[in-house]
Amino acid sequence: MKRTVWSTILVVGFVVWASVSLAEDVKYRTHIKQVFDAKCLNCHGSSTPEYEQFNVEKDKWTKQGLGMKMDSFRQLANFVLWPNTGSIMRRLDDGKNVKDGKPGNMYQYLGSSDEERQKNLSLFKQWVGLWTLKRLPDLTKEEILELNKVRDRY
Repeated sequence: MKRTVWSTILVVGFVVWASVSLAEDVKYRTHIKQVFDAKCLNCHGSSTPEYEQFNVEKDKWTKQGLGMKMDSFRQLANFVLWPNTGSIMRRLDDGKNVKDGKPGNMYQYLGSSDEERQKNLSLFKQWVGLWTLKRLPDLTKEEILELNKVRDRY
């Protein structure tokens, strides 16, 4: 009986440890950049406009199928944190976090199959940590501090 209890505790402990370790191991440079370069770079690469320029001429850029520049860690992190808090989460979300079930407008580009999209979304979720669709004014101080941890996951 004791052996079964201890075995169960060890297995559960290992699963919890492995889950936490995996979440902490997802880094921009080793995981996210690879997915981003393969799935997002064509529309958000070095030849695309910065956030401010995009907003001034939004119609021009969207007609060309281009979005805002996000081709570096700093630029992508700005869409997790300030000034575009939660934007990356709202756009990549699969719809399971909203009442209407509608995925974000960029979810479809995370892969050619639902399996690939879910795999890549999972990486982004692990990298971000706190997956929230809230905008800055709706976040608590604790949530902001949690989102800031993405800066440690370069």
